Amino acid sequence: MFEQTFKNIDDILHKDAGCGSELDYVEQTSWILFLKYLDDLEKDRATAAELTGKTYTPIIDKDYQWTVWAMPKGKDGKLDHHKALTGDDLTDFVNNKLFPYLKKFKLSAESADTIEYKIGEIFSELKNRIQSGYNLREVINRIDELRFRTHAEKHEMSHLYEDKIKNMGNAGRNGGEYYTPRPLITTIVKVVAPKIGDKIYDGAVGSAGFLCEAFDYLRNSKSLSTKETEILQKRTFYGKEKKSLAYIIGIMNMILHGVEAPNIIHTNTLAENLADIQEKDRYDVVLANPPFGGKERAEVQQNFPIKTGETASLFLQHFIKILKAGGKAGVVIKNTFLSNTDNATVAIRKTLLENCNLHTVLDLPGGTFTGAGVKTVVLFFEKGKATQKVWFYQLNLDRNLGKTNPLNENDLAEFVELQKTFADSENSWTVNVKDIDQNTFDLSVKNPNKKEEVTLRQPQAILEEMQMLDEEAENVRTLISRIIGLPD
Repeated sequence: MFEQTFKNIDDILHKDAGCGSELDYVEQTSWILFLKYLDDLEKDRATAAELTGKTYTPIIDKDYQWTVWAMPKGKDGKLDHHKALTGDDLTDFVNNKLFPYLKKFKLSAESADTIEYKIGEIFSELKNRIQSGYNLREVINRIDELRFRTHAEKHEMSHLYEDKIKNMGNAGRNGGEYYTPRPLITTIVKVVAPKIGDKIYDGAVGSAGFLCEAFDYLRNSKSLSTKETEILQKRTFYGKEKKSLAYIIGIMNMILHGVEAPNIIHTNTLAENLADIQEKDRYDVVLANPPFGGKERAEVQQNFPIKTGETASLFLQHFIKILKAGGKAGVVIKNTFLSNTDNATVAIRKTLLENCNLHTVLDLPGGTFTGAGVKTVVLFFEKGKATQKVWFYQLNLDRNLGKTNPLNENDLAEFVELQKTFADSENSWTVNVKDIDQNTFDLSVKNPNKKEEVTLRQPQAILEEMQMLDEEAENVRTLISRIIGLPD
């Protein structure tokens, strides 16, 4: 049912003049979904208070509650068309009253880790793009069909929302930067293996895929006590995101996965000076796929000891600095990071090898990231000890990856198994750091175990090709002769 509802909403938004792409569909669906989620959350809190004999004070004032402005219902449980706003009345209320009211929560909230603050932040960052109040009414009616009350409902919703983010990643207009393939994230989390009590951080949070997957991993790792559940909810997952749309999608994604007030801050991570990071700011685990290919301004580069315009290289410096001693990381980066010879990249590689144990490099095939032709690797490292050996694994698949043939978890099963013991195989090998070039610290992926398959052709095939080439040569000679007027 939920899946059909999402499809119907997209069909409605497709007709609206204010929504031009999948990115707009996700953004507009998100803010309305968020308000419906908030309504269900308030109902749950009110019920819980009633059971313990307490009174519950709603977060949202009566005039701005979902059941008043969005879905006033009669005694029969159906929409009361006499009270329900639609057309210009609805867009006027949403744009000029609802959004300004919700924005104010950012100023009145006690702290940034409250749901009140998130409400204010979200509605400060976006606007209603649905131009037709009749389309908006239809979308609200559809979203009211959705329920967030049970774990099963939230679970189904989170999967559908992930699918929407995935589609957005395929839609162009830089959508791909919001989506890292879920099987890859699952594998990275398995290898890094965070524990309950770890503070987990993604400084380029995007749609929060890494944090959501780490939450699922830890939630399912054992039967949790009340205290452990509270630790997961409030003191485990942290993120920063520069772009408004990604920030909103990341928060919504975490909420749907079950994290009530995600600790995601809307800020440019790279605007933070590395020299200002203190022990209290550090994390036990970093999981990230920072944007690459960007060009950062000179004033941003001043925040880093190694100056470079390459966004991913700045992020890598940030991650190394912000990890605690003994902290673990899994970071996706362009494979050219391993071999580029510019001064900045060489210096960062040297820093990484000297300050961290880069124990594993996973080399991914082209097409892993749908819509992006770049080849990437995943760096797995622990801070605090210099690297002695690096174990490489080259993912060689017998098919080309793409939209219709994406990466799956099974593709990475051998990697996960071999990585436990750093075993050699046809696809894996170990490099001793003292054997690499000590000037460039080149870590290029060169698989010494991969046997080049030499296929000997049959004699008949060779003779046929020789005959074909002779015929082509004769045709070319005849054509030239005609052009310059020689007799055949």
